[in-house]
Amino acid sequence: MNFRNLNNEKVVVIIQARMGSTRLPGKVLLDLGGKPMLARVVSRCRQATMVDQVVIATSDDPSDDAIENYCLAQGYPCFRGSLHDVLDRYYQAARQFEASIIVRITADCPLIDPAVIDQVVSALIGREQELKWDFVANRLPPPWKRSYPIGLDVEVCTFSALERAWKEAKEAHQREHVMPYLYELPGRFKVLVLDHPVDYGNLRWTVDTPEDLDVVRIIFKHFQNRDDFSWLEVLDLYAKQPELAHMNDHVSHNPFNAVDDRARGKKK
Repeated sequence: MNFRNLNNEKVVVIIQARMGSTRLPGKVLLDLGGKPMLARVVSRCRQATMVDQVVIATSDDPSDDAIENYCLAQGYPCFRGSLHDVLDRYYQAARQFEASIIVRITADCPLIDPAVIDQVVSALIGREQELKWDFVANRLPPPWKRSYPIGLDVEVCTFSALERAWKEAKEAHQREHVMPYLYELPGRFKVLVLDHPVDYGNLRWTVDTPEDLDVVRIIFKHFQNRDDFSWLEVLDLYAKQPELAHMNDHVSHNPFNAVDDRARGKKK
């Protein structure tokens, strides 16, 4: 880590994590090859060369005390903020850790790839003196089309863009999902979406259900529970074991404007 770019921006990965998943409660601390899933995500994010710091952003709800306690035990920087206004949680965490470039990662993506993180960060920063983009991602959620597997999702934005979204975003889904205000209205921000030349958007490598967890446990076991295998190696595994893709291909992925029912009516 500790990459420095021409403009000397501080690039901070902020991993959002909570215990209160509706389909698989407590998933971020469930065992994945001898370590909690959150540890896998942190380890893989830390391998990105264009990242200065990796922090956890969890909520101030008592249900997430376990996440803070685990972070303290492991020495992970941890911020606690709003449970449902995750945009505010990100903004406050970015301020606390003095981030000028924010990388959004979710703790249920244990196959997140450091090379993909570097690719998306590099697209935003590049080697120019002036930033060309406010927001860069390697996918947008449904109803937009994606070409990377679900679970390799990387969203990167400038602090100024995040701050503007924090000030202006009013809709519940814009607050809960952090970044929609940046991309849902064409022309509001300078947005770049990176597509892979081969479409793998049908593959599901995130963890929302027990079936998803079974899949990633098989993958980690295949790689001797290491954290340094690449997403391209996982593709090779799928080519050899195509049945993996069918284990969880029936699981639905939420659209960008889905809102947790528990958040409805909450004051932002």
